[in-house]
Amino acid sequence: MMSAFEYVTVLISVILGLGITQILTGIANLFQWSDRVSLYWPYVLWVLFVLIMHIQEWWVTYELKDYHPWRLPIFFFIMLYPVNLFILAKLLFPTATKGKSINLKEFYFKHYRRIFLVTIVSAILSVLYNIFILNLNVQSQAFQLLLILALSIMAGKKLEQEWIHKLLSVALILSFAISTIIEWNVWLIE
Repeated sequence: MMSAFEYVTVLISVILGLGITQILTGIANLFQWSDRVSLYWPYVLWVLFVLIMHIQEWWVTYELKDYHPWRLPIFFFIMLYPVNLFILAKLLFPTATKGKSINLKEFYFKHYRRIFLVTIVSAILSVLYNIFILNLNVQSQAFQLLLILALSIMAGKKLEQEWIHKLLSVALILSFAISTIIEWNVWLIE
């Protein structure tokens, strides 16, 4: 017999799987079109960051194994984050590129505000989830709060200085790597 946790996490896993599929398909398409794609490394780091966010969400979902009772409104709230990640994955890649050259730097700077907005929503949902579902304190949400602040300033002021975007993309990947190393035992399923 299937537990409530197993039942509800099936749909969460499906949505996350669709997002990962979007990312992997987008990467494969860029490889397939490599003769007409001009890469931009901060964009590539964003793709990597969003892929990591999907995998991390799938991993963290296991923390819900002891959560009960499950109610539909709580499930809807929990589903918002994976759905938002799927939308973010979809926004990351150019569409309607048949025969056209693709400059990923131009694509990034044309769409970064939308990408940042959806990332901000993800960070807000993460903070709310951590506080209300996992009962973590606000102080432990420093990374998400800094991310919300930085992306809000950059998107709101339309900061398009390339060095700032490069710094942000490196900071995102480094902060994830460092937090994974520091919290090595937190990322453990027993």
